[in-house]
This record gives sequence, C-alpha cells and structure tokens, in this order.
Amino acid sequence: MKTFGQWLDSPWRRSVLAAAAGALPVFAFPGPSLWWFGLVALVPWILLARTAPTGRRALHDGWWGGFGFMLAVHHWLLPNLHVFTFVIAALLGALWAPWGWLVRRFLGGAPTPGRVAAALAVLPSAWLAVELVRSWQGLGGPWGMLGASQWRVEPALRLASVGGVWLLSFLVVAVNTAVAVLIAVRAARVPAAAGLLAAAAVTATAWSWAPRPEVRGEVRIAVVQPGVIDGPGKRFDRQERLTRQLAGQDLDLIVWGESSVGFDLTTRRDLARRLADLSRLTDTPVLVNVDARRSDRPGIYKSSVLVGPGGVTGDRYDKMRLVPFGEYIPARSLLGWATSVGEAAGEDRRRGTRQVVMDVGGGLRVGPMVCFESAFPDMSRSLARSGADVLIAQSATSTFQQSWAPAQHASLAALRAAETGRPVVHATLTGISAVHGPEGQRIGSWLGTDESTAEVYAVPLAAGTTPYARFGAWPVYGALLVLAGWAVAEGAVRRPGRSAPAPRVPPARTVRASPARPGR
Repeated sequence: MKTFGQWLDSPWRRSVLAAAAGALPVFAFPGPSLWWFGLVALVPWILLARTAPTGRRALHDGWWGGFGFMLAVHHWLLPNLHVFTFVIAALLGALWAPWGWLVRRFLGGAPTPGRVAAALAVLPSAWLAVELVRSWQGLGGPWGMLGASQWRVEPALRLASVGGVWLLSFLVVAVNTAVAVLIAVRAARVPAAAGLLAAAAVTATAWSWAPRPEVRGEVRIAVVQPGVIDGPGKRFDRQERLTRQLAGQDLDLIVWGESSVGFDLTTRRDLARRLADLSRLTDTPVLVNVDARRSDRPGIYKSSVLVGPGGVTGDRYDKMRLVPFGEYIPARSLLGWATSVGEAAGEDRRRGTRQVVMDVGGGLRVGPMVCFESAFPDMSRSLARSGADVLIAQSATSTFQQSWAPAQHASLAALRAAETGRPVVHATLTGISAVHGPEGQRIGSWLGTDESTAEVYAVPLAAGTTPYARFGAWPVYGALLVLAGWAVAEGAVRRPGRSAPAPRVPPARTVRASPARPGR
C-alpha cells in the first residue's frame, strides 16, 4: 500500500494538489467571507512546498499554487473569458514560483530556529513582492490581495489605516507561516510562537496607537441602483424615475452607477436637459457615469460627469485604469483572438490622464473612481491627499450577478475607507452597492443584486490624515529591503570557498526518476 509521500511522487498528482492548496484562500473572501480561514488557508500550500524533493519542484509547486489561487479568485470570469481565464491564471501564477522555492529554502528538511525566524520575515516579504508586481494594471490589477480578505475585522481595518492592505497581507502570510511551522517543525516552535505573538503585538499596538478619524458632521448621499435592465434607454428611464422619488429629501449628492448613461451628453442634449431637470427637482447635483463615444475626441471613454440644475457642470473624470480584456485587450495584435472565445472588448476604451476632485457644492469635495479602480489603494490615497471628503466608486457588475464578484467588489470600499480615513460610496447599477464610513465601518445596509431602488445614506465626514495616507505603501518598501538584505547575505554565504547549507530533503523516488536524478 502506497504512503502519501509515495502517492506524491507523481509530478501531476503533486501539481493538482498544489493548485487545490493554492485555491483555498478564496473561501476567506466574499461570498463565503470566512475571514478567519485566511489565517490558515496557506498552510497546506506551505507544507507541500517545503517537502519538494528539489528546488525545481518547489518552483513548480509555487507556480501551480499560484495558478490555483488566481483561478479561484477570478473564477467568475469563466462564463465570459472561457479558456482564456485558465491562460491568465497560468501566466500570473508563475509569479509565485520563486515564493515556492523560498518556502523550501527556509522551511525544507529540518530547519533551524534561525532559519524559521528568517522565514517569518522573508516569506511574507516575497508574497508582497508578488502582489506588488501583479498590482500593475497591465497584469490585471490587485484584485484578490490576500489582506483584503480581512475587510470585516475591525482590528484589521485599524491596521489598514497604518499600512494599507499591504500590511494586512504581510501579517496574514506571517501567521500562516508560523502555523505551518508549529504543525511540521517541532524543533522550531519557539520562533514560530514568537512570530504569532509579534503579529498580535503589532495589531494591539495599531489598535491603541493609530489615530482615529475625527468625525466632523455628515452629508446625505443617495445611491440610485436600477437593477438589471436591457438597453441604455430603458436603464436611463428607470434611473430617472427612481431619482424623482428623492425630491424633498435634503440631499447633498445623488450618485448613479458605472455606465448609467450610454450616450454622450454633448450630442444627446435631451438627456442632459432631463438630468438638469432632476437636479432642479431634487435640489441636488447628480453624478452620472457616461460610457460612450465622445464628440470632442476620438474613441470611447468611461467618464464620471457632474450635472447640476444648469446642466453639465464641466467637472469630468475619465477612467484611467481599464479592465484588461473587459475594456481593452493588451497587445491586441497578438491576443485579439480572445474576442472569439469570450466576451472580450471588441474595441479598446480610451484612458483618462489624471484624477479629479470635484466640488459638488456646500463645501463638499468628492473623488470619483470607476469600476475596479477601487481595487487600487494608491488611487484612493491620491484622491484623499488631494482634498476629497468622500470617495465615490461607480461600478457595474451586472455581467457577474450570480457570482461572488459583486460582494468581493463591494468589500473593497471598507478597506479604501479605512486606509484613507475617508468614507467610500460604492454605487453600482445592479448591486451590490455599499457605503462605508471613515474607519471602514458599514453605513446602512448593502443593496443586493436583487434590488432596484434609490437609497439615502447619512455619511459621516472626517478630518485628519491616516498613517497610510501620509506615508503610503511603506510595508512594500520594507519587504523589498528584507529581500535585498537576504539576497546580500545569501551572496556572502555563497562567495568562493564557501557553500550554502541546503535543506536536508531526502531524494524522492518517482515513476519518472531515480534517487540519483530526483523527479521534477
């Protein structure tokens, strides 16, 4: 009868297990939102990679685990991108190959307490380096950052105000590493336990030391969510009827979702007049989102446009960070075939060039973002530093109604609010719409994907600057310094005349290899 170790001798079995282990963290995100599971979800992946018979196999374990993670957090793209979803997951999963190698390098065999202590700094730092690279918009952006799974935990939101979602990711990986050591390496349980205590101490320090936003009054903001409606004309009519119900409610701003207007308001002056009529009726400016070909320049733009009683005010924000394949196809000459296997963009949207803070009247300044721009911590930070009192995220997840995507997207508002100390209004066409206060706390109820309504929220305003808004992604800089320090130390150990100690992992006998030539 084969032992489990012998069963793993098959490279394909091991690869499938690595992919399954890498997919586990998805259950910490919405919809399941088992936030506590995120603190142990990486343990099976770590335990597998540390037993890799060779460094090359550890690279494969990292790659396959990264593939499973990327596929799991983007699984809702499958009905639209089909096979291309697997291609994207495989390409991005390669970013975790070095992480798998580092797991074996530090935790393989019988690691010393010193090596375990180093792992508690290097492995989370390497994870942050991966998140930094994949956060580049051209690689799909930072959707599914591990720290984002902790959006419901009040102490975690306080940590986000200090170091952003980056600090949360670092601590979550550190905790997972410590738990894996406690399970597998008895001789090094002391540094592992010390690592857990250090994570708890950091959280407690942030809880007691991090400044809380100073609440100064509130504003009343209405979110108009029309629901799933075919056709831009019918959608406009439904939003118009819902907005009329807001008359006499003493509002400061009315927000429509992404692509709420499907026509250029310069050429469709009848729609501009109807919006101005709504603004006069409610005595409130209306922030809409126009998804249309512009008359003043070539191409299609997604733009946040402010309309007052006199019509379009001139305040306009053109979306800067577009969704790969959904709104443009990277290297279209090479990857244009994606349009034949899924619902990829037939024509590339055009990009805006700068962020905009709008003065909507009464001293209220808002910073709009469009769709998955709310996943980028730097964009909300920039708006807060530019003077925005409220951050507005206009979104449309109607394509993914029956998936976990709407809830995942709405949860990002809590993180962006906590990071910046500014409330976030997440307004969608079809749900989930949500509002979170300056500490990340939920304001009112979420509007689900089955609702077609207009909801008014009393949104608290806050003054002051969070450490994250002031200093930015300092955990990333610290992580890069840790990796650089390790690389220098490794180079010193490997200088001529000396050799680095290798993890004591016995050679594995596989169906394709012998002990003399370990399997891949």
